[in-house]
Amino acid sequence: MESRQGSLSIHSDNLFPIIKKWLYSDHDIFVRELVSNGCDAVTKLKKLALMGEYRTPENETYRIQVEVSPKEKSIRFLDNGVGMSAEEVEKYINQIAFSGAQDFIETYKDKATEDQIIGHFGLGFYSAFMVADRVVIETKSYLENETAVHWESDGGTEYRMSDGTRKEHGTAITLYLAEESQEFSSEARLREVLEKYCGFMPVPIYLTDVDAAPETELIDPEDRREDDVVLETIVEEAKTEEKTGEDGNKEIVEVSPARERLKIQKRPQPINDTNPLWRKHPNEVSKEEYEAFYRKVFMDYREPLFWIHLNMDYPFRLQGILYFPHIDLEYEAAEGKIKLYNNQVFIADNIKEVIPEFLLLLKGVIDCPDLPLNVSRSALQNDGFVKKISAYITKKVAEKLTGMCKTERESYEKYWDNIAPFVQYGCLKDEKFEEKVKDAVLFKNLEKKYLTLEDCLKENEERFPNRIFYVTDEKQQRSYIDLFKSQNIDAVILPHAIDMPFIQSLEAKNKDLKFLRIDADLNEALCEKEEASDEARETREKALVSAVQKAIGETALQVKLESFKNAEVAAMLTLSEESRRMQDMMRQYGMSDSEGMFGTAGRTLVLNRKHPLVQYLQEQVVVRDGNKAETVGNEAPSESAEANGNAERTTKTKGLTKQLCEQLYDLACIQQGSLSPDRMNAFIARSNTLIEELTK
Repeated sequence: MESRQGSLSIHSDNLFPIIKKWLYSDHDIFVRELVSNGCDAVTKLKKLALMGEYRTPENETYRIQVEVSPKEKSIRFLDNGVGMSAEEVEKYINQIAFSGAQDFIETYKDKATEDQIIGHFGLGFYSAFMVADRVVIETKSYLENETAVHWESDGGTEYRMSDGTRKEHGTAITLYLAEESQEFSSEARLREVLEKYCGFMPVPIYLTDVDAAPETELIDPEDRREDDVVLETIVEEAKTEEKTGEDGNKEIVEVSPARERLKIQKRPQPINDTNPLWRKHPNEVSKEEYEAFYRKVFMDYREPLFWIHLNMDYPFRLQGILYFPHIDLEYEAAEGKIKLYNNQVFIADNIKEVIPEFLLLLKGVIDCPDLPLNVSRSALQNDGFVKKISAYITKKVAEKLTGMCKTERESYEKYWDNIAPFVQYGCLKDEKFEEKVKDAVLFKNLEKKYLTLEDCLKENEERFPNRIFYVTDEKQQRSYIDLFKSQNIDAVILPHAIDMPFIQSLEAKNKDLKFLRIDADLNEALCEKEEASDEARETREKALVSAVQKAIGETALQVKLESFKNAEVAAMLTLSEESRRMQDMMRQYGMSDSEGMFGTAGRTLVLNRKHPLVQYLQEQVVVRDGNKAETVGNEAPSESAEANGNAERTTKTKGLTKQLCEQLYDLACIQQGSLSPDRMNAFIARSNTLIEELTK
């Protein structure tokens, strides 16, 4: 063939710069595209061999070789696939966007499937020009009578094409890197990119630094393979040790005889796994293999809780493995990673169109050869089809969870604390998922027993129909928990932020259902029924309520008296469920109550009539004119008190009474949560004062 020159057949001079700069968002993507092309070339040749159109030599080993040269700032991609004739180079290289893969599938559609033919668009080769100033192709067709072809371009729309010198079938593409892209001539950098995009491609991929000194290794002669390159034979001397005999004398003993070993060039190791775990049948995979794959792909040293192996052939092909990771939600954010593949070629992480949003908390891989990708494979087309894929994944996860809950309940309960946020988030985001898993949603009660929603309602149905009490912090709400346990009232533990929107969703979908935190109210089960009170007692108690409110300085705070069944508790603070949820919502949206928007709204200080301290306070309140209470600690002593010489004692008693009121209130606040820094300082100072008084 005579040497000639020509122009690439494109419709606009502006198209090529666009392809070079904007077709792909990540410039390292050229590695994926060129290796994918090599894999396609090998796959085509294998299929031709299966159809009897090519006879594979006995010693043929299909592979992709990637060679970097830091000195020349170049990368070479070599394959031993079908190669190209001059006519095919003209058709597939010189005409931009003419897909060789698509053409091959069309030609042999009645004889072979399109499985593992990666490229479909014919633009992948041009990604090379994103990083290279000059690109050279050396190719030879598998057909015996075809001449090798040499093609090169300096990155514009001009090319040079002539007869080549390649002897073996296949293709070599050499990229001479532009100055701003020379990082890719580093063996370490290119290995990183290959592992990212090509770690599971179907043809073995080898990486070599051609400028580095050859690496060597030692093997035993019996382990020698035909393809080993032996550099020299080494005789290792016998190994001896000094040992003490039974008679106590020391002697030199041979522990390893002299032996010959072969020094060979280090055997190349592929950087990819050509038969990844997700392509195997679940029955063929052991627990250890699943866990090893998880550690390798996600760099997580902890074992996953469990996993779901996806395998579907119709109406679309999809394989994958989804892992439920072990996450300590107290210290870690629940952030997962699901890698999306197309015919074993990495596409992207966490593509929300394919992966339901709530499942992005998981870790896993999904390979779907039927994904309707756009030209650059960076986005998806055909929303209806993609939604079907997403719905299938949701369905399989729901089936796994409900199946475990029914048939592996003991294991499922062990996992529940970790997976609860995943499941609850899924119920909030996807109604179909919620409908499928609602009977597999569990709640842990105070006895650490796991219950379904129906079980929870049965626990208290006689005394509190359609009511479920809950705890958010077992340490802070310890005193309330003790009260509930003493009266055999059950509650569930809801420690996560997502629990609140989840129970609100349950309330909205289940008529009459109501969740109440255990400190929202002191119900009749915790308090004794009151006997009819006389007017005098009511007057005294009103006076006490007024005095306590004034002593605390929060007149909006409700104060009331009850007779607790537990006489050891002096006071409890309750906050209505509505007020608490409003405050939680404010915090969720980054709002604070620093301006006192809510103040003490919805809060009630409940005093126990039966407690000695409350009874003492009752005695200290002086009632005048039948129903007017004297304020505690704020008024000067009366003239009559002074006249009787009791002014100092009266003032001191009133001051002590005021301090006790404040102390009761702060202790109740601490039981429910914590005090502000100012109140905590005042509480500590007051505690010291009261202890000092006791010592006197």
